[in-house]
Amino acid sequence: MARSEITYRRLVAEDLARIGDIDRTERIDKIYVQHGTQLEERIGDWSAPAWFSEREGEHSVAYQRAECERHLAAGAIGAAAFAGERLVGIGLVTPHIRPGIAQFAFLYVSNGYRGHGVGAQLADELEGMARKRANGTIVVSATPSVNTVRFYIGRGFEPTSDPLPELYELEPEDVHMQKRL
Repeated sequence: MARSEITYRRLVAEDLARIGDIDRTERIDKIYVQHGTQLEERIGDWSAPAWFSEREGEHSVAYQRAECERHLAAGAIGAAAFAGERLVGIGLVTPHIRPGIAQFAFLYVSNGYRGHGVGAQLADELEGMARKRANGTIVVSATPSVNTVRFYIGRGFEPTSDPLPELYELEPEDVHMQKRL
């Protein structure tokens, strides 16, 4: 896949109708368990299947779309990556969830497009959006898969022993990280 095949643009609400285009499947055989700022690696099978297109629940297309709509209603802004007409990456950042603190609220890159810079490009755009809105810190509740956590650490995020309580309550098994912008 050549990088030129991917186009990036600001996310608009209508793009959420295409969220089912994203193939979130991933073989996950290692995750991290967070203990303050320390991460403990665990081996097992936590592989992620595709989002369900017909059913409801946390791993359904309908739920993911509703989550994005909820974030947008709360002031999130986003970026989207397309391969032709297909949505292959989406990211949302919510500025000022606390004074001066933005939240990396949502980031998915479709299987087959990971490892090609799509996530990095989306993350760059989202961090820039947060910075322009005078946020000095950005936080993320990252899926604890080794690949996801290493992605954020590679971008300068560090595990925090003091996550925002409202984010920890929603995702206690995630790895909570922050980064100075």
